[in-house]
Amino acid sequence: MSNVLVTGGAGYIGSHACKALRAAGFTPVTFDNLITGWQDAVKFGPFEQGDLLDRPRLDEVFAKYKPVAVMHFAALSQVGESMKDPGAYWRNNVVGSLNLIEAAVAANCMQFVFSSTCATYGEQDGVTLDENCVQEPINAYGASKRAIEDILENFEQSHGLRSVIFRYFNVAGGDPEGEVGEFHRPETHLIPLMLDAIDGKRAALTVFGTDYDTPDGTCIRDYVHVCDLVDAHVLGVKWLEDGKQSRVFNLGTGSGFSVREVIAYSAEVTNKEVPIVEGDRRPGDATKLVSGSSRAIEELGWTPQRSTLKTMITDAWRWHQSGHYDK
Repeated sequence: MSNVLVTGGAGYIGSHACKALRAAGFTPVTFDNLITGWQDAVKFGPFEQGDLLDRPRLDEVFAKYKPVAVMHFAALSQVGESMKDPGAYWRNNVVGSLNLIEAAVAANCMQFVFSSTCATYGEQDGVTLDENCVQEPINAYGASKRAIEDILENFEQSHGLRSVIFRYFNVAGGDPEGEVGEFHRPETHLIPLMLDAIDGKRAALTVFGTDYDTPDGTCIRDYVHVCDLVDAHVLGVKWLEDGKQSRVFNLGTGSGFSVREVIAYSAEVTNKEVPIVEGDRRPGDATKLVSGSSRAIEELGWTPQRSTLKTMITDAWRWHQSGHYDK
């Protein structure tokens, strides 16, 4: 089986991608520094511990496995943190990705699938976002991802490195079979934080900002199931293997839900009330981010199967109750 190097393969999305790659006939090789990932999630192929800032280590791994493609998830990804410490995001995300891209080109691994973000679009209220919308990030996280997209474009022009870039929206849910799931240290994502509050693992869920220009005053986001998301990434590898040109795809459902709506769905799924406290807005948070693109469906043949809010919360709740969080 052909090897695919998966950076961040010990993390939430990366571990699900490794399972999907294995099911599609590839061998996923996880490269992770385990700062935010966890080794127990590496179940579907070899593991190589290392950091993207360590170029010699990257060269070793490329030489050992000779991957046909890179699937790049490894990144710092907290919007609030990126506003307080932008240097860490430019150094880790941009310099690390440049190291990875240069190592891939040096190893003649010329197919690259990149995990980008809708945060590159910034604050565009009233706009349903598609791939042609202007990119005006309002935080260092989004800016760092946009910069990596630019680097990939430069390396295509100079070296012929082809890439598929996925700009996606809020990822939720978990593996229906329970082999992997969402687990962050510390946890920052809405749904697992909410389930923690429901389960008494934290006193309450903090709702950051209740005065946004939305029907109920809270931010609106487009949620996509992690299994649907990684299916698109596997299709991205196959797209490149078929010799197709570089392409950018949004991954979202086109439906936005406010924080309060997600809370209401969670109460319905779990049959428990969600204890909440209201807090101030977080710096760098956009009011509304919703995808309006069907390009991935029309061109990649991507067919989301589990991206309803009820299914995402149900799968997340199943994982939450499995005891993995208590390890």
